[in-house]
Amino acid sequence: MSVTAILGTSKGAFVARSDKDRSSWTIEEPLFKGWKVTASGRDETGTYFVATASDVYGPALHTSKDLKNWRQIEKGPAWAKDSDRKLNQIWTLHLGPGRFYAGVDEAGLFASDDGGESWSPVEALNEHPTRPSWGPGAGGLCAHAILVDPSNTDRIWCGISAVGVFRTEDGGRTWHPKNQGIPVVLEDKKHKDVGFCVHGLAADPDDADTIYRREHVGMFRSRDGGESWQRIENGLSSWFGFPVAIDRRSRTLFVHPMESDEYRMPTDGKFRMFRSRDGGDSWEPLSKGLPQQRAYMGVLRGALDVDHLDPCGVYVGTTAGTVYVSRDAGDSWTELPCTLPRVLSVSVFTDG
Repeated sequence: MSVTAILGTSKGAFVARSDKDRSSWTIEEPLFKGWKVTASGRDETGTYFVATASDVYGPALHTSKDLKNWRQIEKGPAWAKDSDRKLNQIWTLHLGPGRFYAGVDEAGLFASDDGGESWSPVEALNEHPTRPSWGPGAGGLCAHAILVDPSNTDRIWCGISAVGVFRTEDGGRTWHPKNQGIPVVLEDKKHKDVGFCVHGLAADPDDADTIYRREHVGMFRSRDGGESWQRIENGLSSWFGFPVAIDRRSRTLFVHPMESDEYRMPTDGKFRMFRSRDGGDSWEPLSKGLPQQRAYMGVLRGALDVDHLDPCGVYVGTTAGTVYVSRDAGDSWTELPCTLPRVLSVSVFTDG
């Protein structure tokens, strides 16, 4: 058994490797040195995909079988040449099974039916009637969260900042906002069902109707596929934060709260993760091995992942370039032997 983590940063991707014990790690030299690495993933064939962005050359999508030899996808996600939209970066990748999806900034959803070799816009979402009322959050106008119902792949959720969550039941032909119960952030006079700033989504692997949502204004849960949302913040140090991850084996949830949307730093200078083992009804702080004094780094929405082993490993990268790993579902943490550039994305894969 081996564990591989792709740590995407503002200056390249770093590959960390360990065995199933996850107590000793090697860190390889950077891939795509000097480029932002905004998302990564692996499909069912074992093929890796990495999304990069350059201030000079723009965004791109690359693929590899071995994390060493890379090929750029020629027909990656892209707006039409005559579009007034600009593709700034690829925020997230959902790589099958079957159809692939990519969420991008300037906000849009793209799909691939040929293993990632070519991508087409999902027009019904990208040209949604509410589109004229879509506005950016502090991180831009970005489609950054994609959930697909494993029992019905025509049922998909997409989270867009600062717009809200949309759901399709017909494979993307029609989309409907699903934000009831969430306080609006940027109210629009015409379209009252957008103007929400979703930060992250995670779904129960066995019950796609149970969805967890990090929002600009709090932590929420839906038990009806997004038809309605309720707050679940009991025990959290703050309502604000970006990522949420769930272990598909134990259904344990992990989040990192930060002190308000104004400050965006750990509360009281204590870097803590929080865990829920009861579906978000209550949360407990996790701090063993994490810095508890003068720690002021944040965690971005793509910088948290879980490896789904038993017990699960949890991986979190920070804006200060540190990466913390727990091999016991959050009970204790160690710091990887590296200080990286600002961590943008974390993806973890297991083999054997």
